[in-house]
Amino acid sequence: MTSDLSPRLADALAAGTVVLDGGMSNQLESAGHDLGDELWSARLLAERPEAVTEAHLAYFLAGASVAITAGYQATFEGFGRRGIGRAETARLLAGSVELAREAARQAVGRGVGRPLWVAASVGPYGAMLADGSEYRGRYGLSVAELERFHRPRLEVLAAAAPDVLALETVPDADEAAALLRAVRGLGVPVWLSYTVDGLHTRAGQPLEEAFALAADADEVIAVGVNCCAPGDVGPAARIAARVTGRPVVAYPNSGEGWDAEARAWRGRTTFSAGEVAVWRQAGARLIGGCCRVGPEAIAAIAAIAGLTD
Repeated sequence: MTSDLSPRLADALAAGTVVLDGGMSNQLESAGHDLGDELWSARLLAERPEAVTEAHLAYFLAGASVAITAGYQATFEGFGRRGIGRAETARLLAGSVELAREAARQAVGRGVGRPLWVAASVGPYGAMLADGSEYRGRYGLSVAELERFHRPRLEVLAAAAPDVLALETVPDADEAAALLRAVRGLGVPVWLSYTVDGLHTRAGQPLEEAFALAADADEVIAVGVNCCAPGDVGPAARIAARVTGRPVVAYPNSGEGWDAEARAWRGRTTFSAGEVAVWRQAGARLIGGCCRVGPEAIAAIAAIAGLTD
């Protein structure tokens, strides 16, 4: 758990590799929780918060040093459709950070001695729509409109004092521009990670242009990719490192594809912890997994990186 004696995450990244956690939804599902609705794992922030803490703890015990909160699909609009008001939604958003902090405390109590950090998940606009739009982008909204959507949630999360804001699974450079505008003045560092298709964002923009948006943003401590095919990580990481000069964050999914209509994963797993060395050579310093990547894979990454307790 971070304290006054623990390094900042940015300093840890400058010194070497830091291991991220894996997928929240698959860990919750493996524990028997049904996530088959629009709120996905965010529903458990209200209904089973202890389950969220248990999922974070599993990753800390496996070797992760950073927990990404369960707030990816937690928005004022999404909870509002369930009749949950803004004040209660703000409490749940802030609570997502505290649940991860509690998992860190429990991990320390069980002998984990390395620094542990909490990243507050900030999913894209498409996650709120719950129709797979985060894998397409191009929502038909302006940068200003997207900034207005993201800013209130970011303010609540920043007030909860996470170590970093994870601007993640961003499919579109326009949304990245909106997010980078929205985090100004919040006083919390961020990482920016796109979901990509080869050498382009999901919306089709070249990665050189997309990553360049973060090059001069003082808040950004890492930039990279997540929830993409594992094979896309190396090429994207090299571009991110070259264009921004920042440490690269990389946490791909299992390699399976998401069928938004069926709300199910299709295809085969191609994720291999053995690729970590390749990703590190490409500039990746903050490394983990996204959807369908569980504690065993995170333990393997930590072992390869030499970061087990």
